[in-house]
Amino acid sequence: MVCVALAGCAGEQFQKGYILPQGALEQIPIGASQDQVLIVMGTPSTVATLNGEVFYYISQRAERKVAFMPQHITDQRVIAIYFDKNRQVIRLANYGLKDGKIFDFISRTTASGGQEISYLAPLFKLIGGK
Repeated sequence: MVCVALAGCAGEQFQKGYILPQGALEQIPIGASQDQVLIVMGTPSTVATLNGEVFYYISQRAERKVAFMPQHITDQRVIAIYFDKNRQVIRLANYGLKDGKIFDFISRTTASGGQEISYLAPLFKLIGGK
């Protein structure tokens, strides 16, 4: 009887936004066309123009340990695919937060200032709900 009552209190996990298919980024080599990216990744969450076009795929994972309690964000990601003027991939990035800073998990670097960071920072605030 206690097990049944506790089952209603079990934790839950939530996925919001884009769900990255297993192995999708590995299918997008540098030089791939924009059409190839759309076939593999689908429609981006948003598009920007930063010295060429950029596709952004935005996702967030959250959990709550006990039913009816607030959710706690466990991961936020922005996959960015950069294109040159010929609409071919020139760079891939998998941005997340590490130590409170925007970090690219592909190149293992912290995003620095400029046009790119001025676009990414509001995206993280938007998906973080703060």
